[in-house]
Amino acid sequence: MSVPLFNGAVMTIFAREVLEGTVIIGQYRTVVKRTPEWQEPEKQAAGLKAINAAAGWASLVAIIIIICAAVPLGLLSKNFDEAVGDIIEGVSKVVAAFCILQLSLKMPKFLGLYASKKKDGVQIGLTLKSIRFNVAWNIWREVAEIGVFLIPFFLEGEKAKAIPLSGIAGIVVGGLLGGIIYIANKRLENKTWLAVFMATLLLFLATGLFTGGLHEFEEVWGMTQNVYNYREAAGGFFNEKKLPMALLKPFGYSAKRSVLQIVSFWTFLSFGCALHFWKWLSTKKIREAEELAEAEKAAGVEDYDHQDTIPIEEKNSNTDEEANSGADEENQS
Repeated sequence: MSVPLFNGAVMTIFAREVLEGTVIIGQYRTVVKRTPEWQEPEKQAAGLKAINAAAGWASLVAIIIIICAAVPLGLLSKNFDEAVGDIIEGVSKVVAAFCILQLSLKMPKFLGLYASKKKDGVQIGLTLKSIRFNVAWNIWREVAEIGVFLIPFFLEGEKAKAIPLSGIAGIVVGGLLGGIIYIANKRLENKTWLAVFMATLLLFLATGLFTGGLHEFEEVWGMTQNVYNYREAAGGFFNEKKLPMALLKPFGYSAKRSVLQIVSFWTFLSFGCALHFWKWLSTKKIREAEELAEAEKAAGVEDYDHQDTIPIEEKNSNTDEEANSGADEENQS
């Protein structure tokens, strides 16, 4: 049985981590390019160079660690049978589904649609030392997470052959999405529709991975009852294994559904929608609190300015009136 050289779950793992790493690098580059203290050409060039160097070295170190861990895991995988391989693939798809769901929730945040109580992002006042440390740590963490999520594929042995091609595809996709976010944050005034589109697309991709992962378990431990099957309808047009409908398969489409597939699809999709709704409500409350705080701050500044702008003559007259009234009270007594 031939082993496929491409795996959608592997691609999504690479795409997710590369996208997050790209966003982190983009944040630091934006600060260096826009902050007044970094506008001197030589200092700005040094800051950008530090960002690129830290990201490159951190990625290299993480890749070396991943390779060192992959070799012994690959040697341990030779005794696995096909059923164990299917279980491991199912686990990898479920893990990838939650990774993509998390990315679906982060995408509107990256584009400024969702707010956060925790002030994320890069703080002003960075030094070259802090840039090197923060960029290196964050990029090392993102690349190392790829290795953690790839452990099931290392354990599958033969199926690890899909990692190189799938990884390259994921890097391209993640880098492309990261570039879109970087450009959108620089040029677009209204990024709402872009955030909604990308969050929705990623949510359906996560749902498809989750459904596919549980279906792998189903094939090992016993199939649930099929609810419908129209793969052969209209000359096989609706078959998810053939074009054009094969393009929709990564997003959860299937012309043949079991009970477990239907339940898992709608449960995960509903869960994702509920999380997005919660994020939207939280954003609304956070923005209302921020507006109230700004209004109170502005009102306090106006009161302070009003007190400072009272004419000196008026202040003196008020003081004289208070002094005269005090003297009259003493005379009466």
